[in-house]
Amino acid sequence: MLDAQVRQIAEDAGASAVAVAVRDLETGEAATVDGDRPFHAASTMKVAVLAALLAAVADERHHLDDRLHVRNRFRSAADGSPFRVAQDRDANAAVFAKRGRTMPLGTLAEHMIQTSSNLATNLLVDLLGVEAIREATARWGGAGVEVVRGVEDEAAYEAGIVNTATAYGLVGLFVGLEEGAGLPDEVRQFGLDVLFGQEFASGIPAGVPGEVREGSRFAHKTGSISTVQHDAGLVYLPDRRPYAVAILTEWEADATNGRRETVASLSRAVYDHVTHG
Repeated sequence: MLDAQVRQIAEDAGASAVAVAVRDLETGEAATVDGDRPFHAASTMKVAVLAALLAAVADERHHLDDRLHVRNRFRSAADGSPFRVAQDRDANAAVFAKRGRTMPLGTLAEHMIQTSSNLATNLLVDLLGVEAIREATARWGGAGVEVVRGVEDEAAYEAGIVNTATAYGLVGLFVGLEEGAGLPDEVRQFGLDVLFGQEFASGIPAGVPGEVREGSRFAHKTGSISTVQHDAGLVYLPDRRPYAVAILTEWEADATNGRRETVASLSRAVYDHVTHG
């Protein structure tokens, strides 16, 4: 039934492709619709960067209050050419305001997730390294999430070097965090608190009925570029263990209307599936 609902919502909205995966940690049941189809990850890749930071803190290679120099100059994963993050394309101005100074790693993680700061993301990717991000992703059970570079690396994009994610992989990452991923309790809780602070709520939270949403919590990360609109995370309904869900959608670049509403509709279909079968 979930499969039919997802496909009907996608058809009605005119989406080019949709994938959904859900795992209910209360019942152990899982469902997926094209869950292994890779999409451009957009900002959902930042969950993998967060995983690598938490792993580094757990291993005492870094501490959350370690301070990092804020700069806006990076090297392309394609050819090593320099590039900068465009300030007018970044939803977060706070990190730009700190250029030339330092910020704690924990604060950069909050900006990366909660307001999707691209500058904070690239600073953390440079610090941690792509290989460490891959290792942490695998440790958390996120097979299907492939981080190969930072964001706004146009030379890499033109060369076909793109971060990708599957719905199944993103669900694996969130289940890994919920179940501990080998992290000390305080480090795991920091990761959850960062995700609980997500400021963009038009996707998964909007799909949960209002009377239930008020008593629920959402630890999630959105992602969008010109051709995709995603959301993935953990949904904590009252008086039960959470379910992990990932909703990935792909669109023609000029089909800009109704994307967030579609993600919310898909979230509602998942909610109905989890709560009513």
